[in-house]
Amino acid sequence: MPFIETADASGSEQTAAMYAQAEALYGYLPNMVKAFGHRPEVMERWSALLASIKSNMDLRRYELVTMAAAKELKSSYCMLAHGSVLMRDIFTADEMREVAEDTSEAPITDAERAIMQFAAKVVRDATSIEKLDVDILKKHGLSDAEIFDVVTAAAVRCFFSKTLDALGAQADSAYDTLAPGLKAALVVGRPIDDTAQV
Repeated sequence: MPFIETADASGSEQTAAMYAQAEALYGYLPNMVKAFGHRPEVMERWSALLASIKSNMDLRRYELVTMAAAKELKSSYCMLAHGSVLMRDIFTADEMREVAEDTSEAPITDAERAIMQFAAKVVRDATSIEKLDVDILKKHGLSDAEIFDVVTAAAVRCFFSKTLDALGAQADSAYDTLAPGLKAALVVGRPIDDTAQV
């Protein structure tokens, strides 16, 4: 249940357009989109920033960085959303559970493990990042530009996840269909919304 009233689509052409586009894409109006109903221009600009960051990363790396950041942020919504993308395109449900629960046992490369640990540290305390942390990524073959991409992907997740959680936006009930073990691994903060999506 959100902590603020959801903006009505009739109140603004931009809000109505954002809602309509989301409904066409998802088949329902996601809670994350409703959360931005009062300021659709913020969602538009955040989406443009995100697209710019993602354009420099392959899907697998971007999603793993996002998962690491979301877990550190205790964002169930982002864990569920990005875990679903990884399951659709890359991992089985069991593999996804391993990635979410314990990266040391997950079917990912050592470089990916290092990248996820680095992304989590960016979110946890960016001031604790030292040259050694960056050098570890370089030893795994990342360029300076790729390290920048990892940092920005982790940092931009802070804005979105914290916005949703501070407004009380819960992950959509559509995620409730995931297998119980996987769902338990991905729900790290607020519970899934138990109301039907409309």
